[in-house]
Amino acid sequence: MQGQTTRREILRGAAGLGALSTLPMVHAAGTGTVRVGLVGCGGRGTGAATQALSAGSDVKLVAMADAFADRLEGSLSFLKADSAVGSKVDVPQDRRFVGFDACKALIESGVDVVLLCTPPQFRPLHLRLAVEAGKHVFAEKPVAVDAPGVRSVLETCKRAAEKNVSIVSGLCLRYDAGYRETVRRIHAGAAGDVTTILANDYRSGRWTKPKEPGMTEMMYQMRNWYNFTWLSGDFNVEQHVHHLDICAWVMKNRYPVKAIGMGGRQVLTGPEYGQIYDHFSVVYEYADGARIISNCRQQPGCKDDMSVQVVGTKGQALITERRKGLWIKGTTGDTWYYDGPKNEMYQQEHDELFAGVRAGKPINNGEYMARSTLLAIMGRMAAYTGQEITWEMAMNSQEDLSPSGYSWDAAPPTSAIAIPGQTAFR
Repeated sequence: MQGQTTRREILRGAAGLGALSTLPMVHAAGTGTVRVGLVGCGGRGTGAATQALSAGSDVKLVAMADAFADRLEGSLSFLKADSAVGSKVDVPQDRRFVGFDACKALIESGVDVVLLCTPPQFRPLHLRLAVEAGKHVFAEKPVAVDAPGVRSVLETCKRAAEKNVSIVSGLCLRYDAGYRETVRRIHAGAAGDVTTILANDYRSGRWTKPKEPGMTEMMYQMRNWYNFTWLSGDFNVEQHVHHLDICAWVMKNRYPVKAIGMGGRQVLTGPEYGQIYDHFSVVYEYADGARIISNCRQQPGCKDDMSVQVVGTKGQALITERRKGLWIKGTTGDTWYYDGPKNEMYQQEHDELFAGVRAGKPINNGEYMARSTLLAIMGRMAAYTGQEITWEMAMNSQEDLSPSGYSWDAAPPTSAIAIPGQTAFR
């Protein structure tokens, strides 16, 4: 890409795509082929494309975009070789877009549904471009890395409602049949009034990518994106948002009024681990005194535990993503166990997205996907600064983590590691 493009310029450019929204959406009436474009061709993007192509015989992948050509070509080869979906892949050279402007070019190529699977730094920008062009969207989690990004996403999701286009979130646990039934029962009072939720996300280590000869710093950080806050939001935003979103779901999409916490780098301290932490512990408090106790860790050789435990006035519940059991125990000793059907939650997201597109009944997950992302960002703010952070402070924060420009020779944002008590809230 020649020159530099800023976040502000991209958002301005989205307004110019408004004319594209007048293009006929052939699927509103349930006819024709649903043309899909994939933006972000890593492992998750390739998986999302596979699930989209499995959502019906009328779905075809016709365009792909990525910052790196090798990532795009590797994903394309993998998808073509898949015996289940390979025949639905038709991405000629002129619909393979590479670079920081690749998403815009893909949107202009004639797709109907856009899968947004890049590092989350780019989600607000790409979501705005897609919705202003009248495209249906699958948006991976999280949807932002900072408060300005969250505010942008909330505005875009309102535009999606006005334009009658879909935004389905990659917060996939809400699409799991067992989770849905367990949360439905909690909402119906099976555990009484919820007073405390314990959200654990303990994982063993994380991946890194080396800096190779000839790479600019921007290239390196884009390859090693998970380890830089400006690209991933830190791991409690990138990954733990799943479990924080379950907490918000259990609380009927209500969000806490304040948070205080801590975190740091204890084990993953080398330069290859960028600037993010390897552990967080945050306590969120609701206006009525209910609390979320959130703990997450990424340290090799340690026990994994990814679960949400709900404590109420009439019982307790366990919600896990590793099939160790979904249950609700009442104070009288009675226990309900989920023994219903087990679906593939990743596939369910796409099945429901494409069913809505065909029926002309779009799904809009925008409100909770944006606010649950802010919930995770709020916890990062509390840990990074060592201060108590209110919901209003988090929502109104002016901290913009985007770089001065998007180009391979642009300087990424500072790589300074946050120090609680010294790092200021902005």
